[in-house]
Amino acid sequence: MPAEFGLGTATFLVIASMVGVGVLTTSGYTVALVGSNQWMLILWLVGGLMALAGALSLAELSAMLPRTGGDYVYLHEAYGPLPAFLSGWVSFLIGFACPTAAAAYGSAKYLRAPFFGSGPGTILLEKGVATALILAFCVIHSRGRSGSARVQVAITVFKLAVLGVFALAGLAVGYPRYANLLDPTPLSFPVVVVMMSSMVYISYAYVGWNAASYLAGEIRNPAVLLPRAILMGTGGVVVLYLFLNIVYGLALSASDVKEIIADPQNTQKLDAVAPIAELAAKRLFGPGLSAAFSVVVGLMLFSTLSAYILVGPRVVYAMAAAGQFPAFAARLTHDTQTPAVATVLQTAVALALLWTGSYESLVVYASVGLSLFSMLAISSIYVLRWRRPILPRPFRCPFYPLTPALFLVPTAFLVVAVYYERPLVSTYAVVSILAGVPIYYVGGFGGRSEQIKGVRTH
Repeated sequence: MPAEFGLGTATFLVIASMVGVGVLTTSGYTVALVGSNQWMLILWLVGGLMALAGALSLAELSAMLPRTGGDYVYLHEAYGPLPAFLSGWVSFLIGFACPTAAAAYGSAKYLRAPFFGSGPGTILLEKGVATALILAFCVIHSRGRSGSARVQVAITVFKLAVLGVFALAGLAVGYPRYANLLDPTPLSFPVVVVMMSSMVYISYAYVGWNAASYLAGEIRNPAVLLPRAILMGTGGVVVLYLFLNIVYGLALSASDVKEIIADPQNTQKLDAVAPIAELAAKRLFGPGLSAAFSVVVGLMLFSTLSAYILVGPRVVYAMAAAGQFPAFAARLTHDTQTPAVATVLQTAVALALLWTGSYESLVVYASVGLSLFSMLAISSIYVLRWRRPILPRPFRCPFYPLTPALFLVPTAFLVVAVYYERPLVSTYAVVSILAGVPIYYVGGFGGRSEQIKGVRTH
């Protein structure tokens, strides 16, 4: 595949992959669990600093190894074919298919809300709409990359404009309620554990800072442009997230959130506060504007959905090209040179997850698996500095070795805490990862593994 994407598309891809259903839903969960808007904002800031530390570390890896495939490439170089295969397996099953299902599901929820109330057929309707959205973007991204770039940039600009206007208007209208943000609860060991486990929702919202690295082989001058895209995209998203969460806090106090969940008529339990953006808009601007905003948010989530369906198949393509996935997945369309077969495979898995899981469980399931392998990928910066010191590094991670550790240590605590609080879903994630081991050996992918050098596409 020839290099075709530039700095703008790569940066927009990072932003589109990060800004989506997470920040528009998970803040309600966090406030409900920790009981404080102030702690919620601090956790979002901590999550942003972790994302920046991870992004700085990834920028060195991606500039050093600018090949299509992302984490799969770095783990192959650092740890060998089995960890690389498992990384690709996790990306295929958990990293992209699961968030694709969640993004489509979230979009359908926001699109439905103003027109249909909750009822027996609500879930079926939402999943039907989500299915149609996934299939539509599968077709778009299978037809050609120039169209993919245009669609991705256009939708992302629309998303940023809407969220920017919402944040500014919300700050202006909600400022008199600033006392809602000054509500810290006393710290205790149980509270700290809940805060750490709640980071699983925030980490999910920040997932995507590594998105552009998966298209490294298709970006012009990746050694220079890729680190810029990762850092510009991640930094901008951290600022946007903080402003949006301030607006949520101004609109809804922690007690307001708890009252919504405790309402005797609430049958959704914690999911009642999932559409936090709509709830905040209703409090600040009234039901009329909130209905229109709900539809806009549903359309806006097309950007995140589009990004996942664009990026995810590149992992499958890279694995197949390296002999660690069935060879047919590496086929490119003759006229547009896009990985259409891999795109169809990714879509099929996303649809299966959509129809078998709830939204909140999908978020926890995805976050645990992604956190484990994000830790493994970022740790490869230490391994490669030691084992491959002569590799050219056009970008070097600042404040090494501290910066990677600022991502790795908090993420490790997050995983332990969420496993303590949500052992069943966390176990499902771990079992899904381990299921890749017999597939690796039974499929003979270890014996046919090649160096990823052949995957470089320019």
